[in-house]
Amino acid sequence: MLKDKIQKALNSQMNREMSSSYLYLSMAAYFESQNFNGFAHWMKVQSGEEYGHAMKFYSYLNQRNGRVNLNKIDSPKSEWKDVIEVFSDTLKHEQMITSEIDKLVDLAITLKDHATTAFLQWFVNEQVEEEATALNILDKIKLLGDNRSTLFLLDRELGMRGGK
Repeated sequence: MLKDKIQKALNSQMNREMSSSYLYLSMAAYFESQNFNGFAHWMKVQSGEEYGHAMKFYSYLNQRNGRVNLNKIDSPKSEWKDVIEVFSDTLKHEQMITSEIDKLVDLAITLKDHATTAFLQWFVNEQVEEEATALNILDKIKLLGDNRSTLFLLDRELGMRGGK
């Protein structure tokens, strides 16, 4: 059985993951409005991944006889200056999620909740990948600059992303 403090923290993270899904869907909509369908596809896949992360928390809470609490999700940002700003926001967002996962791990260790500590290790590893991917794309975009022709090549590349 989960202690109240960790249950509350896991629910908060589940809701952050739902909010992440919503944010990436908003980014997809922005890219579609800019005719960057490959970037939009990448963000839709990312949105689906974040929803999947939320469902991992949902399932874990239920497996541990916890209570799932779904909270209100605020409207995400919907306008960006350019592609660089979108991926800068993506990287910042993933860094924030990493920080929150780290806090959860610290709490689980403090509470000597070994099962939750083990559960969270998947997310620790996932966040390393999430940050590295966002940084890699951002670096490519910065390298390309405002050259629409080369951005369209990257758009095509990101449009080939499959689901996990």
